[in-house]
Amino acid sequence: MLEALIEPLQYGFMQRSVIIAVLVGIICAVVGSYLMVQRLALLGDAISHSVLPGLVIAFIIGADIFLGAFIAGVLSTVVITLIRTRSPIKEDAAMGIVFSAFFALGITLITIVQKDNKIDLNHFLFGNILGVTAQEVRNTAIISAVVIAVVVLLYKELLFYTFDPLGAQAAGLPVNLLNFGLMVLIALTIVASLKAVGVILVLALLITPGATAYLLVKQLNQMMMLGAAIGVVASISGMYISYFFNLPSGPAIVLVASGFFTLALLFSPSQGILTYPQSSSAMPLWREVKSILRWK
Repeated sequence: MLEALIEPLQYGFMQRSVIIAVLVGIICAVVGSYLMVQRLALLGDAISHSVLPGLVIAFIIGADIFLGAFIAGVLSTVVITLIRTRSPIKEDAAMGIVFSAFFALGITLITIVQKDNKIDLNHFLFGNILGVTAQEVRNTAIISAVVIAVVVLLYKELLFYTFDPLGAQAAGLPVNLLNFGLMVLIALTIVASLKAVGVILVLALLITPGATAYLLVKQLNQMMMLGAAIGVVASISGMYISYFFNLPSGPAIVLVASGFFTLALLFSPSQGILTYPQSSSAMPLWREVKSILRWK
């Protein structure tokens, strides 16, 4: 068993994949923890879909796709903010409008490029961790270092803003700058994760490890550390599944992460559906399911 796990590591592409898996697993859980606590999963979805046209445009003009994706991600957050602040449209509706428009543009551009050049760009959508290059590893490492450094340096400020934005504003913290900085961190994390899971599935890697840790621990720093461990294990496990069974790497990683979440949801000592003792006023699980099935 151990030999089967070590044997693929003799190949350079597997070594690069392991590095990407570790880096992506860590930063997705760290940044995703803020999304979980602030209930901003839709924002991660909006930015992840919005980077697609930037990716394709950068590919067309021969620029760095990381840079193109980052510019598109930041641009989408600016547009969302403008719609939210300059119109009566609510933030969730603004996110839906922007990410669907950007994503539709990206799909259109991919279709045009594939029609003219017969190039398969589906790895932008679903990821291919086994196909990362040395340059992409370096870019991901730099992005990861920047994200972790910012989180460490601004941990107290982001913690205060996350749990009490009004209190943070009253205390004199630049809440608008912190909010925009958090969006930039999300965009950077998404850009770093694209090769692993792609545009469509990156939200799962952002949210699922953090959500799993949320069911098991109570403090934000514990949630980040446990979520990072879960994200790394899920990424590496999905990578090996992709290698041995010839499956797409992005979906394999997400399925492993989803499996961990399901186990935590069912068996968490303090929050599990099957293990947490129900209060006397709570409806038993089987009755709740029965009432849902009978609902009209």
